[in-house]
Amino acid sequence: MRSLIDILELSTTELDELISTAYDIIENPQKYAHKCEGKKLATLFFEPSTRTRLSFEAAMYELGGNVLGFSEAQSSSASKGESVADTAKVISCYADIIAMRHPKEGAPLVASMNASVPVINAGDGGHNHPTQTLADLLTIHREKGHFDNLTVGFCGDLKFGRTVHSLIAALSRYSGVKFVLISPTELKLPDYVKENLKNDGIEFTETGDLEKAMPGLDILYMTRVQRERFFNEEDYLRLKDSYILTPEKLNGAKADMSILHPLPRVNEISVAIDNDPRACYFKQVLNGKYMRMALILKLLEVQ
Repeated sequence: MRSLIDILELSTTELDELISTAYDIIENPQKYAHKCEGKKLATLFFEPSTRTRLSFEAAMYELGGNVLGFSEAQSSSASKGESVADTAKVISCYADIIAMRHPKEGAPLVASMNASVPVINAGDGGHNHPTQTLADLLTIHREKGHFDNLTVGFCGDLKFGRTVHSLIAALSRYSGVKFVLISPTELKLPDYVKENLKNDGIEFTETGDLEKAMPGLDILYMTRVQRERFFNEEDYLRLKDSYILTPEKLNGAKADMSILHPLPRVNEISVAIDNDPRACYFKQVLNGKYMRMALILKLLEVQ
């Protein structure tokens, strides 16, 4: 039995296999419509989520399986003080696979150590979000056809953005990838992530100027400044509008640059960009469903 807590638990070969399965699901949905008949997915969401939870549920339903679970901690026994370990043991009696989102870093890992079924980390605090990374990787692959030799710009909250940390870790394993880190000083990429990049000999630059960085980018990954990760409202209000992507700011961008965003969007991408052919953030949502389908099949060892 295997769980997925961190994107680095998947080798590049396994990532390629998941992408290949996702392409096959896109081409032949009927082939997969009954693969998980009789199987149940439990969605344990201790933190609010729309896209990720519904994406997991849609993925399981499209595989012919069923779903049970809750969408906030208040509606679970956690509100009575039940531990994550006990919750995992109990839910293992009801479901074949668990998707868990939790505000505390490491909670899905604890769940995986106590569950008797596979656990998928659906986001833990500011730490990790491996299935969003799978959605990002499929989007990049469908747009570019490869991962090697891409220049990827990350813009906004690079300090608390778990999607950023996960995608950097995943892309770091491909050759010739370069990162441009665009953020205010207070929201820079954590030092430990930069140390990993340095140790692996991966090229990266840091800047506060989005427009200056724009012409060199193959991918622009926008993020929102997350109110829920701040300790005080004052800092959030000061930084929340640091970067707003408008059509004018795209003037210097490559014609085939891809714009990604893990969503939800607040105001960091103008709606005027939604119809630009470079906008890929709604494609990302759909790609996330396909990759979650592929992952569920892999972890349940369904052929």
